[in-house]
Amino acid sequence: MRLPSVRFLPSSAAPAVVAANARIAWMARAGNMEGARATFEAMPLRTTASYNALIAGYFRNHLPEAALGLFRRMPSRDLGSYNALISGFSLRRHTLPDAAAALASIPLPPSVVSFTSLLRGYVRHGFLADAIRLFHHMPERNHVSYTVMLGGFIDAGRLDEARKLFDEMPDKDVVARTAMLSGYCQAGRIAEARLLFDEMPKRNVVSWTAMISGYSQNGKLNLARKLFEVMPDRNEVSWTAMLVGYIQAGHIEDAEQLFNAMPEHPVAACNAMMVGFGQRGMVDAAQAVFERMQEKDDGTWSAMIKAYEQNEFLIEALSTFRDMLWRGIRPNYPSVISILTVCSALAILNHGREVHAAMLRCSFDMDVFAVSALITMYIKCGNLDKANRVFNMFEPKDVVMWNSMITGYAQHGLGEEALGIFNDMTMAGMAPDEITYIGVLTACSYTGKVKVGREIFNSMCKDSAIRPGAEHYSCMVDLLGRAGLVHEALDLIKNMPVEADAIIWGALMGACRMHKNAEIAELAAKKLLELEPGSAGPYVLLSHIYTSTGRWEDASKTRKFISSRNLNKSTGCSWIEYDKRVHLFTSGDILAHPEHAIILKMLEKLDGLLMESGYSADGSFVLHDIDEEQKLHSLRYHSERQAVAYGLLKVPEGMPIRVMKNLRVCGDCHAAMKFIAKITSREIILRDANRFHHFKDGFCSCRDYW
Repeated sequence: MRLPSVRFLPSSAAPAVVAANARIAWMARAGNMEGARATFEAMPLRTTASYNALIAGYFRNHLPEAALGLFRRMPSRDLGSYNALISGFSLRRHTLPDAAAALASIPLPPSVVSFTSLLRGYVRHGFLADAIRLFHHMPERNHVSYTVMLGGFIDAGRLDEARKLFDEMPDKDVVARTAMLSGYCQAGRIAEARLLFDEMPKRNVVSWTAMISGYSQNGKLNLARKLFEVMPDRNEVSWTAMLVGYIQAGHIEDAEQLFNAMPEHPVAACNAMMVGFGQRGMVDAAQAVFERMQEKDDGTWSAMIKAYEQNEFLIEALSTFRDMLWRGIRPNYPSVISILTVCSALAILNHGREVHAAMLRCSFDMDVFAVSALITMYIKCGNLDKANRVFNMFEPKDVVMWNSMITGYAQHGLGEEALGIFNDMTMAGMAPDEITYIGVLTACSYTGKVKVGREIFNSMCKDSAIRPGAEHYSCMVDLLGRAGLVHEALDLIKNMPVEADAIIWGALMGACRMHKNAEIAELAAKKLLELEPGSAGPYVLLSHIYTSTGRWEDASKTRKFISSRNLNKSTGCSWIEYDKRVHLFTSGDILAHPEHAIILKMLEKLDGLLMESGYSADGSFVLHDIDEEQKLHSLRYHSERQAVAYGLLKVPEGMPIRVMKNLRVCGDCHAAMKFIAKITSREIILRDANRFHHFKDGFCSCRDYW
């Protein structure tokens, strides 16, 4: 039999009911709705307040249907019941009309709390015009109503209207004064903020902290520190505010000193310190803070992952993210963005798919920035079809998302598709930005569309508000150089209105290597050495050009020059993901892998199959003057070949073999990959430093134009 709900209780029962109502509210705040509901159901007597507490809990935990169902089943309702309904519907943007309808349907005269609940909803979701209209129609207002409306003006950046309302307030408490002070700080009106602070008849620790944060945010760290030192009382928020000020200004030494002086280290302060250490490349220090923390929240894990990611500790970032998920920690937005960046850099598709699944569970798949990062991840992992599906499913698209697809098609050598996306973008009314034009010009460069590239570049110069920068000119130099127009590319560099940087001269250098133009290559190498005096890259390319044209003496002199200057030469390495692990291979170092024996056998087998199929090694890609047998041996152990051999051994039939390389793939390996794909009937997707190569049936997607 259902127990009755009563509004008036025997005095002996009242304490138990009040305690049960408090338990319901506490459990709801903790997210334990099963416990709250069980407590409610177990009550021998329920008051209207019991119902109201459970209704508020349902709304707080995103269960509006359950809240409305319980409201409708209530045997009796009071004004608090309707206020709970209005407040609950005001929590979500799309249920604000229901909140307004609930206010209009109250059979009792609405209270100031009723109106203020809806007012807070309008302000929270940015409906300022509706908030202003409701505020002016309220039959009465209290200091909470004024403070909520004041916050609405401040959040919208309408400081003068906020100040006018502030001056009209009959009762200016410390909360309202602090809100106005914070608004001035956010707008950079720091003098007005300080004047208001000095005029406050009563200040609390929040007021002091707001003023300190205002100084810090506006670059006045000395004033912030002076105010911090004379604070009558400090709490962990005050300490953290000063700490964050130092970190945001890049004063990591001052931040570390303050952090060490803190009487306690709250989670927020530790998280901020880890972020600061990460930004300065102090990964060990960030890790030390992380490991000392007894309590960690999602921001802690995110800060550690970010510190690893931005300092290229990619495997460590990946391991930390997986550890976080294993511990049941829900990933937040920054950690998802960081780990997608890691998956993109390493091109590890299986891990990327796991992150995609986590995004779906956490509802991040509706965020335009997260989805843009997801599209980029699929593109850089070589899964263009999946990237395209995600792109087509998402609306509305922003310019970053369009750029991701244009650049993706360009990197995969699909110029027509990239230009098609560009046309779709302009037809959709989305204005191209600087990145858009870089992507489109790259697509033209990688596919030899010189005429189209020239037209797009000229259109950008004449018909858009975008002025071409160094990156756009670099694309044009690359476009002309790849097409064999090396002298025209050099003329463009000499006459362009921007200073040629290392990227531009590097593009010309690449063209010289492709077309074996040693004369212009020498000029480009000299310019590159001036711009990047510690890099061996230009002279390695120049040595390659000398070698390919039989100028062994010049090649030898160039190599000696590299050695004498102690220039940094990047070692070629390739990697492949298998069984959720990244397997790394280094050129010439076959014995480093634990399974080197079977890899060697596969390489020997491939050598035989390649010879039988008509492949002939191109020794010009070996930079040393050695005999042909030694050249063949050197080419066999290039890192990309090792990775492909491992992929043939491990990746199941029917699945593409995805290999990544840190440098440009060498011409001989490119030719060998076409043969390997044909004789093994496997698809090989190779991402080098510049682009993707899809090898299948003896052909490459680049059509040998790379």
